[in-house]
Amino acid sequence: MLDPTLLLDLVKMQMPYGKYKGSLICSLPESYLLWYKDKGFPKGKLGNLMATMFEIRVNGLEFLLTPLKNQR
Repeated sequence: MLDPTLLLDLVKMQMPYGKYKGSLICSLPESYLLWYKDKGFPKGKLGNLMATMFEIRVNGLEFLLTPLKNQR
């Protein structure tokens, strides 16, 4: 079952470490998400968010986040 807050978290939560520390999960570059996909996404909520953002990005569904970004 999809967590209804998942999309909101993508536009609110920041990357807690690494090269893109402080960047919103929704702003992470596709290349970074692909690197993590190949390496293995982190466990827990962060990994779920990153995997979801990867799927959104590769399927061209970023428009789903636009209204949520405007609410921030």
